[in-house]
Amino acid sequence: MALIKLLVAPIRRVVNFPLFQLAAAIAVILFLQAADSSSVFGRLFSALDYLVDLSVSLYAATFQVRSFTKSWLTTGFMIAYVYIAGLLIVFLGKAAFMASVEFAARSNILGLRNAIARERGIEAYRAWLPLESLRPANIPQEKWEERYAWPADGSPPYPPLAHRVMRAVVMYFAVLLIIAALLEAFTPFAALTWLGQMAKMLVAG
Repeated sequence: MALIKLLVAPIRRVVNFPLFQLAAAIAVILFLQAADSSSVFGRLFSALDYLVDLSVSLYAATFQVRSFTKSWLTTGFMIAYVYIAGLLIVFLGKAAFMASVEFAARSNILGLRNAIARERGIEAYRAWLPLESLRPANIPQEKWEERYAWPADGSPPYPPLAHRVMRAVVMYFAVLLIIAALLEAFTPFAALTWLGQMAKMLVAG
């Protein structure tokens, strides 16, 4: 696994570069647009085109949109949707790869269990060192780890995923409202009013 990560590292650096991701998104859009309308890729572009038109129309219902702004919105929404789809594909690919690694380790396919366990043990030890450096001398290591890292019942020392997602959504929404209020108070942009109009339109359907 370490050898594979070492070999893939240069490719990951290039793929994680934002300009490469933008170029890849544009290349995918051009490829889908050039496909025949009756093919699978052509239908994907038709669905993408419909989604972009719907998004631009929704935006135009709240803000004033002219030809120059509409062209930029169309381009921006199309790149954004392709980028999000790419992120979703990468996420699913990573999940499938990790599931295959887990299966190989549990089943000891090709004798990989020891190698995978050794590598993950090293990663766990390196992640544990910062926690151990904070432990006071009068607190036993077992109690310290049970409280902050490995609870006795085996549950993770952090809230469930649903709670974390809900907390993140609330925090981002609060920050967005604060920024909108500051923009409306100190700039000519009525951002808070626009957000209210958009919320009413979404609720009204």
